[in-house]
Amino acid sequence: MSDRRIDPVTGTETTGHSWDGIEELNNPLPRWWLWAFYGTILWGVIYVILFPAWPMVTGATKGVLGWSTRANVAAEIAAVEESQAALRASLTEVDLRLIPENEELHSFAINAGAAVFRTNCSQCHGSGAAGALGYPNLLDDAWLWGGTVEDIAYTVRHGIRNEADPDARYSEMPAFGEILTDEEIATLVAHVQSLPSGQDPLSGPGGELFDLNCTACHGMDAAGMRELGAPNLTDAIWLYGNSDEQLTEVIRYGPFGVMPPWGERLSEAEVAAVSVYVHGLGGGETQVGENDVPEGAGAIDAAPSDPDEVPFPDEAGDTGGEDAAAVIETDEAATQ
Repeated sequence: MSDRRIDPVTGTETTGHSWDGIEELNNPLPRWWLWAFYGTILWGVIYVILFPAWPMVTGATKGVLGWSTRANVAAEIAAVEESQAALRASLTEVDLRLIPENEELHSFAINAGAAVFRTNCSQCHGSGAAGALGYPNLLDDAWLWGGTVEDIAYTVRHGIRNEADPDARYSEMPAFGEILTDEEIATLVAHVQSLPSGQDPLSGPGGELFDLNCTACHGMDAAGMRELGAPNLTDAIWLYGNSDEQLTEVIRYGPFGVMPPWGERLSEAEVAAVSVYVHGLGGGETQVGENDVPEGAGAIDAAPSDPDEVPFPDEAGDTGGEDAAAVIETDEAATQ
């Protein structure tokens, strides 16, 4: 019902709307409110002219000021990267074993490597690098493929058992469920479980099975072979668990863990940085000789003939530390 009239109490015209005898007065809006409202309209018009606003087919209108948050972030990243250019270049040119000798470069590598790790590696190995079932713990001193910084760099660069990189580390455990009976598998499970307590790997019925089926990769002493990525079975470190059910599944089907080749996604400086970072987590090993460097590891793995010729940066300014982590994390986020 709509019946405009003058309210006898207030003398104000009504809107004509009535609900259960209650009528709505047609009071005008306050002047200050109206002017504020008109001001927001004017500001909106000015904003869409000056700044990016209207979505188009291939992008938004740029505005007469040409202002862009993306361009600002890109400029800041470029500025930080330019300030770190000498350190980044050194990471790709210096023998990785010599990086700890330069405090500034080592600090930069650790912080930059931590940023790379959080962005690319923590999804599998955990934010603290402690690993999970099926994903190695990077904090201990047990290494499937070697724990020198060169070994780690090669693994990071080429990955493990992937089809994308022909130089990927490769090995494959047979599915012994097609070779052994259930009873033999159960005997072998019990034997493997006893190895960390000092059991002779070749003794008893389980030792006979171990000798015939397992020593080719894990060795006569069950200490493993890094050339094949075969784990040490005497150290009580179980990548896939040590329960009866877990070991039975491992022996019956054979695990086949895959790691992607990060050399396709990361720069050489980032590969070097994350390798130094992982090596420094607690279990990194010291290089013993040239034979420890995997074949095909690339020029970055080769030590210079004269350590004095290592191209450490002369002046890098204040570009190490947390700034390294900040720029690489931002760079990774911007490219995803």
